[in-house]
Amino acid sequence: MKRSIYAEFLKLRHSRIGFVLVVLPLISMLIGCLNFYFNQGVLTNGWYSLWTQVSLFYGEFFLPILIAICCAYVCRLEHLNRNWNMLMTSPVSVSSVFIAKLVVVSILILFVQMLFIGLYLLAGILFTISEPFPVETISMTIRGWFASLSIISLQLALSLRIRSFAIPIGISLCAVFIGLGLYIAKLGLFFPYSLLTFGMSVLNQVEMTGIQNILFWVMNMTFIVIFASMSINQLKNKDIKSS
Repeated sequence: MKRSIYAEFLKLRHSRIGFVLVVLPLISMLIGCLNFYFNQGVLTNGWYSLWTQVSLFYGEFFLPILIAICCAYVCRLEHLNRNWNMLMTSPVSVSSVFIAKLVVVSILILFVQMLFIGLYLLAGILFTISEPFPVETISMTIRGWFASLSIISLQLALSLRIRSFAIPIGISLCAVFIGLGLYIAKLGLFFPYSLLTFGMSVLNQVEMTGIQNILFWVMNMTFIVIFASMSINQLKNKDIKSS
């Protein structure tokens, strides 16, 4: 397993994925900060008002798209030059292949989450927000990362089967809007992309109830297990087309 994870990181060397990991959170933070700056007369709740603006664009749109890009990217090399054929005949278990990709993308997204909370802190300082830094935003960031694991599992399942780089990203964009609708319909805890909205408290900073909190963690684990099992089973039993 360690060798598989190391191999996945080696594939990312000299790639431009690091640039994407930094630029997208920066863009979402700038958009949120500009919105906060021009609406300070209405947004008067300090750190929490700033969070509503920056996390809305980041957690609701940019992060799911970034996850889809990362998942498509870590599967891109295998889809080229019949590399799937070589990989599937190597002495590495199918489970190791999928889990290694899941771990690598999870680490990349954890880095992005840490960058985001750092930028959020910096933005609050630049806006001279006088109230103490809300520690609960750190827990929101961690919950958001855990919720992202469900999306990673799903997007990897798509990217493993679809050779196109763009199609899984387009599916992710569509799923974002579906998730938003389900969240508004009070069904968000049963859809992976809506779980991210809950985890980062993007649209509502009110703490989840006890039942919602339990459902949040249980549904995330359920989605991760389901999508991972489906992908591993497909890799074991179905041929993958490679070019």
